[in-house]
Amino acid sequence: MLAVLSPGQGSQKPGFLTPWLDLAGVEARLRWWSALAGVDLVHLGTGADADEIKDTARTQPLLVAAALLAAEHLPMHDVGLVAGHSVGELGAAALAGVLPAEAAVTLAGVRGREMAAACALEPTGMAAVLGGDPDEVLAALQAHGLHPANRNGAGQIVAAGAVGGLEKLAAEPPARARIIRLQVAGAFHTPYMAPAEAALAGVAAGVTAADPTRILLSNLDGAPVGHGRETVRRLVRQVTAPVRWDLCMRSLAGLGVTGVVELPPAGTLAGLVKRELKGEGAPEIVTLNTPDDLPAARALIARHGGVVPRPPAPRFRVVVSPAAGAFRPVAELAEGAELRAGQIVGHVTGRQGPVEVTAHDSGPLTEWLAHHDDPVAPGQPLVRIGGSH
Repeated sequence: MLAVLSPGQGSQKPGFLTPWLDLAGVEARLRWWSALAGVDLVHLGTGADADEIKDTARTQPLLVAAALLAAEHLPMHDVGLVAGHSVGELGAAALAGVLPAEAAVTLAGVRGREMAAACALEPTGMAAVLGGDPDEVLAALQAHGLHPANRNGAGQIVAAGAVGGLEKLAAEPPARARIIRLQVAGAFHTPYMAPAEAALAGVAAGVTAADPTRILLSNLDGAPVGHGRETVRRLVRQVTAPVRWDLCMRSLAGLGVTGVVELPPAGTLAGLVKRELKGEGAPEIVTLNTPDDLPAARALIARHGGVVPRPPAPRFRVVVSPAAGAFRPVAELAEGAELRAGQIVGHVTGRQGPVEVTAHDSGPLTEWLAHHDDPVAPGQPLVRIGGSH
């Protein structure tokens, strides 16, 4: 199976879109999307310097636009799976058919502006923690009041939070770990971004979402998402929730992905996949950065693509477990209670910490299918809503 990956913030480079503007229709498309995003995507992708494209408000729509432009020149009908890192999830959602391209670019513009505004409220930042025992790294983060904003696999956890906490972490790093401060505006994917999440939710509520036409992995837990409304809810929630790219890569391996194309600006996700999924069965990878790379990407899709597997069927009336662990229902919810779509009904706590369990649809809570501290597996039914599905 062939996977197409959409990169996130930090992967951009000055002028990386310049060669793409030689293709017919690309500049006109970028100018249309610029009007939707509220930034000049043509300038940002061609003439802007590194400092200008480091601005969160500009970078996020630029990255989504770049991924979508490149994907238009690929035979996406043969691609079985898509995933994106952080803001790259908006591009992936569009490639999965959940969002129109215009909606993805518009939401990226809102997301970037609102996250930049949230960063300005107080001094926060991020740092990559390379190496060390994962449990010890997480304990050190907690001790300094920091959050694991990104868990990227391959021995990399990104810490985020107050500048003072990051300075203490750098002064007292976990054993066998190296700390690298990241040049970002603030603590993305943490509670510090709550104002941005609220603002994005207000805009996303007006978006019409379709169910995915191919497998779409979620940064929340690495699991495929089968329903359009649930995808949009997760995209909004991801502003303050950690990026679990490690779990996305685990799903790539578990689903038997043999080929990977990373969309421009490519390299970061390809590097993580190479370091994590190595040895026998490692996927063949193409990084797509310029139109000159298109023949290699198309050839890879021809070798590893083909029949697109059906994404998981939406289970509107049964809530399933997103992870392995012990299930704990919300104590106040009894059978017969009226649930609303997106409402938290419990948590599954495993080795990676608690994961929210939410209702995908509205209706009466007909039956608990798992109870307090029951061990559950990913995909196991937990709650029945309404009828007898």
